[in-house]
Amino acid sequence: MRQRLTSIRFSIVCCAAIVGGLIAPPAVQVAAAQVQVTAGAQSADMARQALAFLPNEVWVHVNDSVTWAFPTPEIHTVTFLRPNQVRPPFPVGCPGTTPSGSPETNATCVNSGILAGGATYTVNFPSAGNFKLVCLVHSNMTGVVHVLTPAETLPHDQRFYDREARQMRSDLLSDGARLADRARDDGDDDGASGDAVTAGIGAVESPSGGGDSTISVMRFLQGTIRVHVGDTVEWTNHDPVAPHTVTFGTEPANPMPASPDVVADTDGARHATLVAPGQSTHSGFLNQEPQERIGLPQQQPGPTPPAYETRFRVTFLSPGTYTYICALHDELGMKGTVKVVP
Repeated sequence: MRQRLTSIRFSIVCCAAIVGGLIAPPAVQVAAAQVQVTAGAQSADMARQALAFLPNEVWVHVNDSVTWAFPTPEIHTVTFLRPNQVRPPFPVGCPGTTPSGSPETNATCVNSGILAGGATYTVNFPSAGNFKLVCLVHSNMTGVVHVLTPAETLPHDQRFYDREARQMRSDLLSDGARLADRARDDGDDDGASGDAVTAGIGAVESPSGGGDSTISVMRFLQGTIRVHVGDTVEWTNHDPVAPHTVTFGTEPANPMPASPDVVADTDGARHATLVAPGQSTHSGFLNQEPQERIGLPQQQPGPTPPAYETRFRVTFLSPGTYTYICALHDELGMKGTVKVVP
């Protein structure tokens, strides 16, 4: 009897196994993953700004998403343009903005709009492909998202991206410190005599195959300068990407054009004259001529204020203390002083 019961149990188990093998198991749904990355970084004093996606190259699976955090007060966008779409100015966008969580495909343009100060923005990727990422505010801040099929193995995980972001941040900010030191070589940064001020300095770098990044020093170097009545001080922006202004007195509502009192010297540099402390003048954007970018027309310096110029001169006709700011980056501490003595 015991042997017969054992045989019966064995038969039941075998039948169950056979039936189970004929019935397909329920499909297992793999939960979509989310990669966390960063747009921008800064030094403790906010002077050095890493204009970069950290890291600027990530790999995800179809239906995964990427979330960018914006930890600094310097503004950025997360923008995926359509193939062959002409890159617009940052206020234009796709045109406009798309909500966080929007899907990115080759048929869509996704744009976060201007974000900063702790905001986040998420993009979903429902199809495989390679998607170029740009910041519309900073022309050399780019990256790429590689979207693989579920059958392909992701080469990196979140811990790798966290390490890459920390290393990129450290490298860029260290390079910014060296740039600032170089800009100070012409004199002491506290009450120095001289007639030249560096109005920002930066460099474009390629930390990975995914795109470019920029390190920008958002400071006037020398921050305080001493000159005599009748002297002319010249500010030069040495940053290849970030524009700056030299703004005395009232800050204009639109910081892009120069104030009406500004003229152009023969060599094209903008020039203003201040007769007393408290008077207002504004350089307009000081930045590199976009002719240096492929596909844009050549423009020459001339006797009228050019649309793009890196230099601004001010002649001081009376003694006193003249304070000024960069109207774009004063919240980062980009301010300066000219002490004019008889």
